[in-house]
Amino acid sequence: MKFMKIGSKPDSIKTDGSNVRYVENELATDITVNVDGSRFCLHKFPLLSKCACLQKLLSRTDKNKDDEVDISGIPGGPTAFETCAKFCYGMTVTLSAYNVVATRCAAEYLGMHETVEKGNLIYKIDVFLNSSLFRSWKDSIIVLQTTKTFLPLSEDLKLVSLCIDAIASKACVDVSNVEWSYTYNRKKLAEENNGAADQVRAREVPHDWWVEDLCELEIDFYKRVITNIKTKGILGGEVIGEALKAYGYRRLSGFNKGVMEQGDLKKHKTVIETLVWLLPAEKNSVSCGFLLKLLKAVTMLNSGEMVKEQLVRRIGQQLEEASVAELLIKSHQESETLYDVDLVKKIVVEFMARDQNSEIEVEDDDEEVQEIKKFPGILSEASKLMVAKLIDSYLTEISKDPNLPASKFIDLAESVSSISRPAHDGLYRAIDMYLKEHAGITKGDKKRMCKLMDCRKLSVEACMHAVQNDRLPLRVVVQVLFFEQVRASASSGSSTPDLPKGIRELRSCGTYGSSRSVPTVMEDEWDAVATEDEMRALKSEIAALKLQEESGRKSVDKAAVTAISRVKSLIMSKKMFGKKLQGRGGGGEKNNGGGGGGGGSDSSESLGSVTEEAAKTSTPSRNLTRRVSVS
Repeated sequence: MKFMKIGSKPDSIKTDGSNVRYVENELATDITVNVDGSRFCLHKFPLLSKCACLQKLLSRTDKNKDDEVDISGIPGGPTAFETCAKFCYGMTVTLSAYNVVATRCAAEYLGMHETVEKGNLIYKIDVFLNSSLFRSWKDSIIVLQTTKTFLPLSEDLKLVSLCIDAIASKACVDVSNVEWSYTYNRKKLAEENNGAADQVRAREVPHDWWVEDLCELEIDFYKRVITNIKTKGILGGEVIGEALKAYGYRRLSGFNKGVMEQGDLKKHKTVIETLVWLLPAEKNSVSCGFLLKLLKAVTMLNSGEMVKEQLVRRIGQQLEEASVAELLIKSHQESETLYDVDLVKKIVVEFMARDQNSEIEVEDDDEEVQEIKKFPGILSEASKLMVAKLIDSYLTEISKDPNLPASKFIDLAESVSSISRPAHDGLYRAIDMYLKEHAGITKGDKKRMCKLMDCRKLSVEACMHAVQNDRLPLRVVVQVLFFEQVRASASSGSSTPDLPKGIRELRSCGTYGSSRSVPTVMEDEWDAVATEDEMRALKSEIAALKLQEESGRKSVDKAAVTAISRVKSLIMSKKMFGKKLQGRGGGGEKNNGGGGGGGGSDSSESLGSVTEEAAKTSTPSRNLTRRVSVS
């Protein structure tokens, strides 16, 4: 730290212990100055020769009374006035970054200008500031911090603007010219180098060497410094982004963990909104994780919609970088759902809109043409796939919320349905988790939800789980079984081969279509949950199909049609049983409900009694009926 000494005489101002200070001198004092409860007994000549303010005050006093003035409004109080008084007497005064602003403001109040006397205090302080303190990195920061106490006078004297410009200029200096000390995780660097201090000093100066020291500033000064740095246009957006990130972590407790601890919420809100306002315009200047932390804080502090919309747009430009944990944004207290799903959907919509906004403005100057990946209007297939997988995992997490409506789940899943994915395992896990946690889901919602999934894109492991999943509708289980068989029997080894005619007919029925060669199955029957006996019957038919593989594709197609007839006979038998129970006033509809697999045991028991009647009119289904009844 730099300092300056003025004057050469020893300090002769004493105190009697009762807030009275006097100059120890042979001459009697002839003026009393009152400053905020302190009395200074001094001499007129040294004071009046340098202070225009005291000259005016004494000229107004009554000559019949003792010369006594009151200057309780002086900046810096008794301490600053005593420094100015010592200067008038020629006593040694030490100025540093900590007291120079107070002394400068007090001197301004007392009118210690060059017009009163050459080489006055104001002139000497200004020389010290410009030639020494403003050239020192840390001293400039200290001086700026001390100006806050003396606003607005320090602003009027341009002390604040001079400090800010000095700090910003230092931050923009080429790193090869940085020769002063700065704070940059000294402890961490020492640990990396096994405590070798000489290795720490020899380490190359990083481009963001200045960010931690600026974290000491209050948010209003910090905003002005960063704005000044950005105006100079020397540092890149990534360095500015790193500075904002460091400030947020330092100033906001719990911000790094995505939470806001108790404290001055108004102050926290100001910090967050300022950080958002200072975000660099360049894409990828800040990480998506940091943006999502800002969005969480904005949501918790209930900031304005404009700030939230700005963050949504920024996050949508780099959503592929996010993680599931970062997307789990808590809802407001008055919201029924645990997480703010609507906010995440807005981000996804913003991400998908980048494909539509493909017009790019390119400057004529070749140096200003950036890389393609930085343009906001271009989306790569890899980015789309990453976002689709991200949303699948996000849906799995939010499905655990018992208050999450099916409509929100479906709407978010549909927002990325246009993205072609090689596998739908993640979406299947999300749907299964929702059905598991929401047993009361309606048939219509379950139908819409399951339509989002392409059974042909399930892995072997997912298929094995799906065929045993009693929460899925029978239609989905049948599709999984047959598509898995087609995939296994395809000679080309392709994951989605050309489907045989019988399989296409089943798929048409399974998707609520119709076929001339195969009778139409009612939607309610396809939406019904498969019972254990139905599952065994379907699996046995698939086993029969496997035995036909050696006969070629035509045999497989023929066997598939036979299996379809048997499956439909099974479903029609179930429907007949439901009608019979309705005729008795019973609960057939209960067994046929589309809930989460609640009527499995009742349905399996009914199949054995009803299929005997169905067997009289349907020969192809007789063997299947016996197999189910025996099992």
